[in-house]
Amino acid sequence: MKNNLLSEKLVYTGQSQAATHLHLCTYNASEMHDTDAILPAAIPAALQENQINWLQVNGLKDTDTIREVCRLFDIDFLTTQDVLNAHHPTKIEDHDKYMVLILKLFHPNNAGELHQQQVSIILGANFVLTFLENDSPFFDDVHTALRNDVLRIRSRQTDYLLSVLLNSVMGNYTATISDIDDALEDLEEELLTITGSKDIGAQIQTLRRQYMLMKKAILPLKEQYSRLLLRPEDKLIHKTSRAFFNDVNDHLQFVLQTIEICRETLSSLVDLYISNNDLRMNDIMKRLTVVSTIFIPLTFLVGVWGMNFRFMPELDWKYGYLFAWFLMLLSGIACYWFFRKKKWY
Repeated sequence: MKNNLLSEKLVYTGQSQAATHLHLCTYNASEMHDTDAILPAAIPAALQENQINWLQVNGLKDTDTIREVCRLFDIDFLTTQDVLNAHHPTKIEDHDKYMVLILKLFHPNNAGELHQQQVSIILGANFVLTFLENDSPFFDDVHTALRNDVLRIRSRQTDYLLSVLLNSVMGNYTATISDIDDALEDLEEELLTITGSKDIGAQIQTLRRQYMLMKKAILPLKEQYSRLLLRPEDKLIHKTSRAFFNDVNDHLQFVLQTIEICRETLSSLVDLYISNNDLRMNDIMKRLTVVSTIFIPLTFLVGVWGMNFRFMPELDWKYGYLFAWFLMLLSGIACYWFFRKKKWY
């Protein structure tokens, strides 16, 4: 991995090939204006000092556009690098004039595998920047709420918009971890029947990978978001908005608790899976032992009559062969009846 402090070149490290698309939304209590597919050069003229400016950047492929956007809002070079680094750890970071939040969003593909994309949010005094790797409709419901002025959202400041965006992210976390939790509960019920499907081990491993992916992305928020709530009032996070950030924290705590529950469930599932395998193996060995035991007296009888002694009276007996078969069948049936009576088979 190259030292990013020794290069002025910006590189998007993700795999998304979505074209970079800008959407500017400016609003106040009385009006709202949308500018779709706006060019970076047109942003300064479209910004409103006395309004809140929300710029959505979908697709990070065009690094020159990302650089220009960050320059227009006086975002430093290291933060710009972090936005373009799709593998950057989750973080909440304070700067003099803005706050940076780098989070992850999760979505399953058609094969049921969990994928993540990075969402970066930058909060300023009168602007909010959101960066998504794909041309995603994830924040469309927030945009609709602004247009309809739901709960007088346009009358509030930028920190309230940030809390609404964070609530959408927490909704994604809640839905994803709840799906994992439900899948783990279903596997637990299947394992308790002892007759689970043969690929249940693979299912456990798939859910474990999904759990680890979420844990890695969400666990850093436990400390960082708490520090955000403990900060004294400043020009970015106002006292009037604390209740909304506390609501986001409630959702975050639920997600963290569910992650912990999933960890314990996964641990118990692994133990239960191993125990079931041992029980299944013991059952197989018991059946094989019973079958082998049934044939022990038969083998003994055959061995006796297979000896090469010169004088064995029953060998010359007319009904000796039939008697041997009768005795062997009787011995086998007797052994089988004994095992059935003892419930060993």
